[in-house]
Amino acid sequence: MNYLVAALYRFVHLKDYAAMRQPLYDFCSERGITGTLLLAEEGINGTIAGKPEAIREVLARLRSDERLALLEHKESWAAEQPFYRMKVKLKREIVTMGVPNIHAATMAGTYVDPQHWNALIEDPDTVVVDVRNDYEVAIGTFANAINPKTASFTEFPEWVRQQSQEGGVLDGKRKVAMFCTGGIRCEKSTAYLRSQGFDEVFHLQGGILKYLETVPAEQSLWQGQCFVFDERVSVGHGLEQGDFSFCRACRYPLSEQDRASPVYEDGVSCPHCHGKHTEAQMARFRERQKQVELARQRKQRHIGVRLTP
Repeated sequence: MNYLVAALYRFVHLKDYAAMRQPLYDFCSERGITGTLLLAEEGINGTIAGKPEAIREVLARLRSDERLALLEHKESWAAEQPFYRMKVKLKREIVTMGVPNIHAATMAGTYVDPQHWNALIEDPDTVVVDVRNDYEVAIGTFANAINPKTASFTEFPEWVRQQSQEGGVLDGKRKVAMFCTGGIRCEKSTAYLRSQGFDEVFHLQGGILKYLETVPAEQSLWQGQCFVFDERVSVGHGLEQGDFSFCRACRYPLSEQDRASPVYEDGVSCPHCHGKHTEAQMARFRERQKQVELARQRKQRHIGVRLTP
């Protein structure tokens, strides 16, 4: 494995976040790092990849800012560069919920480390909620976790409102445990629940990635694989790369069974998006896939691959 992948975030007040963009982009680009970093007044979030020494330099630079001294990050490895370019973007939120005045830096729930997570979610008094999007949950989650079936994180507050009503899964529940890929959505979702009057709110420290990295498979309550937002698509225990791939037309993660479907066409359609694109779109997808194959034959990467229509 040649490339170190670092998923990082920190909720902290960054009043000068716009001024941080260009120097951070230059620092990463000069070291051959690729990936995406998001900057907002509420903090920093992103995933980057590069040679190990280069990634260590970026992490050290970020932590040299006293506001980011406690920056969270998780590490994994990739045989090839999992990103095509480096981007540093300015955002209103580093993870978009769309609800004002949710201050995860000060309002987040109680951290639970991976070693104590099993005991919490096996407690019958605990409601366990997967706060990721539906397509992520589809390929793996914790045993008995509730899937809110959201298409985006902005739908989560409405789900909480509905499920807090009489008969909902949150109705009368005091103890709620939530988890996500790396921990960032957990922090914001627990902060939101606390703002809605929930007292005992917990989240998995370091997210699913830290759990899969540290908890032995024989002790694990995780089922399936974990979706990641890069070219690896999924990882399993020990953060070993999984066997899912992307549909280049709709970005849905595809299993071996999906790829065996008669409606699957590499780079063009899959069982999840078949029949949803126009003929013009499919013609563009086929031309794009042709260029990808030509680049592959030349043992080059097709940098211009788009992951969405």
